[in-house]
Amino acid sequence: MLSIVLAACGAPSDAPADDYDPLATALASRGHVENPEAPIPPLCYTATDGRSNPCYVCHTVGVGPFGRADWDLQVEYAFSDAALENRWTNLFVDRTEHAARWDDDAMLAWIREDDYTALRRALEQREGYAGYVPDLDFDRGFDERGFARDGSGWRALRYKPFPGTFWPTNGSTDDVFVRLSRALRSDAQGALSDEIHAINLAILEAALTSDPERDLGPIDETIARVDLDGDGALSSRVTTIRVLPSHYVGGGADVPVIPFTHPIGTEYLHSVRYVDPDAPDLRSRRMKELRHMRRVDAPDRGSLLAAMEEEREERDRGRVPSFRGAPDVGYRNAFGWQLQGFIEDARGRLRVQTEEEHRFCMGCHGGLGVTIDSVFSLPRRVPGADGWRVQDLRGMQDAPQSGHDVPEILEYFQRVGGADELRGNDEMRARFWPGGALDERSVRRASLGGDRDLAWLLAPSRARALDLARAYRVIVEDQSFTRGRDATLRPAQHVHRRIEEPDSGLEAAGLVRTDGRLTLDW
Repeated sequence: MLSIVLAACGAPSDAPADDYDPLATALASRGHVENPEAPIPPLCYTATDGRSNPCYVCHTVGVGPFGRADWDLQVEYAFSDAALENRWTNLFVDRTEHAARWDDDAMLAWIREDDYTALRRALEQREGYAGYVPDLDFDRGFDERGFARDGSGWRALRYKPFPGTFWPTNGSTDDVFVRLSRALRSDAQGALSDEIHAINLAILEAALTSDPERDLGPIDETIARVDLDGDGALSSRVTTIRVLPSHYVGGGADVPVIPFTHPIGTEYLHSVRYVDPDAPDLRSRRMKELRHMRRVDAPDRGSLLAAMEEEREERDRGRVPSFRGAPDVGYRNAFGWQLQGFIEDARGRLRVQTEEEHRFCMGCHGGLGVTIDSVFSLPRRVPGADGWRVQDLRGMQDAPQSGHDVPEILEYFQRVGGADELRGNDEMRARFWPGGALDERSVRRASLGGDRDLAWLLAPSRARALDLARAYRVIVEDQSFTRGRDATLRPAQHVHRRIEEPDSGLEAAGLVRTDGRLTLDW
C-alpha cells in the first residue's frame, strides 16, 4: 500500500532519473523576469491598519560598517512604480479544494521523502557547472561539537528563528550550517583542524555580536596562542572572547578580524523544510528549498556607502534593482556575498532557481537594516556548546532582543497583534488571544526561566502542519513561486493588493520603532 502512495506522490528516487536536469528550468528562463521588484517580499505589502507593526523586526537602525538605517520604511511604502501593484497574487488564492486531494498519509509520505541526494548526484555529474554543488552528507550526521562527520567542514548551529514567517507555526522549519575558508579551517602548517576552525568561528561570532560576556562554547587558547579572554594567561578551555584579536589564527593568521564582518570565503548553507508533526525537531526530510551563500568579496566602507546611496537614489527615481550573476552560479549582492538557491520542481525534485526566483532572496540578504553583514543566523546562535548542533527548538526559550526587557516573541505579539506579518494565523490567535486580548502570562511561560520552550510556543498542531504542507504542495505543482511562496490555504486578509496610499499610518499612531535588533540578551 505504501508503494502505491509513494507512486501517487511522484516520489523522486535518490538517484537522478534520466529526465532529471536541475538546471533546465533556470537556463530556459534566463533573462525572463516578470516582477523586477521581486526583492520586495510579500510581507512588505502587509496592511498595518495604523496599529500593527511587524516591520520593525527588519527595518531599523543597522550596526557595523555594513549597517543601514532603513527604519523609515516603517513610515511609508517607499516602492518604485513597478512595485505598487502587489505581484504576490498567491496570497489571494483559496487552495482548500485543490489541497484536499491529499490525505494525511499521502502528505506524511511526501514530506518524508529525500529530494536532496538526487540533487547532489546530478550536480556532481554535471560537466561545466560552476555553481554550488551540495557537499554536506546529512545522513552521516554530526559529531558532539556540531562538525559534519563527512569531512566537508560544515558545522551545525542552533539559533533562535527570526520573528514571523520562519516560525514553524507558519508552515516551515529550517536549519543552518556555517563553514569558513580552508585557510581558516587549517593550522599554520596547512593541515585541516577542527580545533582551529572552532576557534576562528568563535572569533567571528564575537566580531559579529560585540558581546564580551557571550558564551561562545569551549575553545583552546593554547592552540590559538592568543589570550582571548583577557586574563593574562593561555588556558586550554575558555568560553568568552573579551579581547578581539587583530587577526584570525592558524592558517588564517594573515586575515584581519573586522568587527561585524565575515572574512572572505565564509559560507552558509540553509535548508527550508516542511513541518513534520511527528519529528521531535519538527524538520521534515524533504526540503522545500536549499540556499547557499558565500562571501566572495569584501568591499571597503567607502565603496559600500556609495553603493547604498546609489541604491537609495535609484529607488527614489523609481528604478528597479539589478544584480550581477546568473542562475547557474548565483547572484551577488552589494556586500560581496554570492547567493544561489534551489527549489522543488513540479514533481518535487530540487532544481536551480530561476533569475526571478533568485531575486526573491536578494532583498532580505542585503537590503535590510537588521541583518549583520547580510546574515541572520550566527548572531542569533544559542550560547555555549549547546548552540553547536543541528537546529532544534526543544529547550530553547524566548530571550529578549539586545537592549530590550520584554521577551522577543512576546514583544512581537504585542506590536503586531498576531503571530505572522499578515495576522492570518488563526490557530495562534485562538491559543494566545482568547477573547481578543493577548494572554501575556501564557506566552511568558516560554521565556527565560519559564516552564515551557519554543517548541511548545511555536509548533503548529498536527492538523495545521499538514494543512500548510498541502497548501504549499499546490504551489509546488503549479510552479508559481514567482507569485509567492507563503503556505496559505485561504486568501490573506490584511494585505494590500495595490499600494494606493504610501503612508503606513504607523508614525501618526506613534508606533514606529527603531529598536529592532538581531542579537539577543540570553
